[in-house]
Amino acid sequence: MARSIRVVIVDDHAIVRKGISALLSTEADIEVVGEATNGAEGVEKAEALRPDVVLMDMVMPKMDGIEATRRITALADAPRVLVLTSFAADDKVFPAIKAGALGYLLKDSGPNDLVRAIRQVHRGEPSLEPAIASKVLFELAHPPKAEPTTDPLTERELEVLRLIAQGYSNRQIAEELVITEMTVRAHVSNILGKLHLASRTQAALFAIREGLASVDDIPDFDT
Repeated sequence: MARSIRVVIVDDHAIVRKGISALLSTEADIEVVGEATNGAEGVEKAEALRPDVVLMDMVMPKMDGIEATRRITALADAPRVLVLTSFAADDKVFPAIKAGALGYLLKDSGPNDLVRAIRQVHRGEPSLEPAIASKVLFELAHPPKAEPTTDPLTERELEVLRLIAQGYSNRQIAEELVITEMTVRAHVSNILGKLHLASRTQAALFAIREGLASVDDIPDFDT
C-alpha cells in the first residue's frame, strides 16, 4: 500500500485549518500531520515534520505566505507548496509562484478541487486555479513594451538570468556560482535595469521568450 500524502496546513484562521483537516481526513491517501498559525511557524513545522505538501495561506501575521514559501522551498528535500488563499491579485499570484509554489488555489474552490490539487502537486505537477493560469499565460504572451537597452548582458549576468528562470533563489544562485548574495543582488539589479524590466517574474519570462530557458525547465516559476 502506498504511503499517505503527508500534509501541513498553514493558516491563521483556526476554523479554516479545522475545516480543511476534517475534509482531508476522509481521504484514505492523505494525512494531515501538522498545523501552523503563521508563516514562521509553518517553516518550523515543514522543517520538523517533513511533509510532502504544505497548504499555504498568503496573508498571515509574523511572516506572510510568500516569504514562508520561499524558505520552505529552499529546504533540502523541500515539500511541495500549494497556495490556498482568498487573494487572486497579481501582487500575490506572481510572487507566490516565483517563491516556489507549485499550485495556487482559491478558498472558494470545491472540496474535490482541493483534493485533486494536493495530489497533483504531490506528483510534482503544477496545479493552478483557471483564473490564475490565465494570468500566467497572459504574462507569457505579453512582453513588456519597453525595448531592452543596447547595453548587452555580461556572461555572468546571463548565467544569473538563466538561474532565475530555473527557479533559483539569490542564495541558491550564490552557491551555484560561488559568489556572495550581495553580488547576486547586484547582478539582478543590473539585469532588470538593462532589460527595462520591473521584476524577477518579468526577467524569468524574458528568458523564456528569448530562448534562454524553456517552460519545461521551470515547473514552479521560482525566484
